[in-house]
Amino acid sequence: MATSLEVDPESAGMDPERLERITEHFESRYVRPGRIPGCQITVSRGDRLAYSRSIGIMDRERGTPVADDTIWRIYSMTKPITSIALMQLYERGAFQLTDPVHRFIPEWADLRVEERAEDGSVREVEPARPMSVRDALMHMTGLPGAVVPDHPVDHRYQAAIQAAASGMTLEGACTILAGLPLKFHPGTRWNYGLSTDICGRLVEILSGLRFDEYLRREIFEPLAMVDTGFSVPDRSADRFAACYRYQPGGAPALLDDPVTSAYRRQRSYLSGAGGLVSTSGDYLRFCRMLLGEGQLDGVRIIGRKTLELMTANHLPGGADLSRLATGGFGESGFDGVGFGLGFAIGLGPAATATAGSFGEFYWGGAASTAFWVDPVEDLTAIFMTQLLPSTIYPFRSQLRALAYQALVD
Repeated sequence: MATSLEVDPESAGMDPERLERITEHFESRYVRPGRIPGCQITVSRGDRLAYSRSIGIMDRERGTPVADDTIWRIYSMTKPITSIALMQLYERGAFQLTDPVHRFIPEWADLRVEERAEDGSVREVEPARPMSVRDALMHMTGLPGAVVPDHPVDHRYQAAIQAAASGMTLEGACTILAGLPLKFHPGTRWNYGLSTDICGRLVEILSGLRFDEYLRREIFEPLAMVDTGFSVPDRSADRFAACYRYQPGGAPALLDDPVTSAYRRQRSYLSGAGGLVSTSGDYLRFCRMLLGEGQLDGVRIIGRKTLELMTANHLPGGADLSRLATGGFGESGFDGVGFGLGFAIGLGPAATATAGSFGEFYWGGAASTAFWVDPVEDLTAIFMTQLLPSTIYPFRSQLRALAYQALVD
């Protein structure tokens, strides 16, 4: 990958032979049988790169192998970046987590909640309390939008977006949302969907910059994340991976051709929830910043105490997602998983039934990408591939087992 780090497992406190189990596992179980065309895997500890492999091909139709600098659609791995951006503005005194969102989006001052009775009747009521900025960072807003739409308000929002003129923006989406009810009272349920787009819009409002420009100035340039953005420029087009969809009993079907992809054009809707592309090298720099308590190579992106605030479990009463979530996300489970401000929080190996540490934080993307940061072991890992949906294969839990078993000290 495009990084100045040299692979040196021994200095990272990891066994090189045991790390090779990662290569064998993903080659033999997934790439050679054709379940995925290819993947890229990175494991590091602190400032030491323990393992880095590019396996298989990134574009099956053209036979292009995965390269160190392949560009991937990271989808929901955009969310932690958006959350860091918004919390940078918290550090500048621009808002408090308990501030109502309508303070910044005034047209939301009169949002209602749709309640359904057992007899099927529907009524709209005032929310028990206003939606807060913290709700937006935690997916507890009640806003429509879901990985799998399962509520009438989700369908009404999708219909409104489709009926709108092309050139939709974050501001335009907020205007549409002003005319729709919430699915539940803010702060009472966890619904994975649109909330982080609203965080992106808040960044625009509070900073006075377009969301992409803010990210470029405050995160991407300071961290030298040179290939991360909302589109793939012509000069990098040959490095852009194809994206595939799972087909039962057959090879994955091409879903998004890198030549004709919408990512090849400038986009008006700058989705903070899932709009970015990136490389393993770029995302490693972001993860190393998180592992470094908010700084990397002498550049501070976020304060240490702010990051501690973000990576604490904010779910009411210290609950896990199994008690509060509506619907699912990815192939990760809900048991033993808390949620902070933009990250899932592991509540310990016994609670999650996977290898790891209490307090690790992580997320993944719709095309089966994933990362995690483990401050206890000073470890971070990144998995890149392009297969939708992310519920098909247990890549993430398998990589965890394979990474942790190689620790020496």
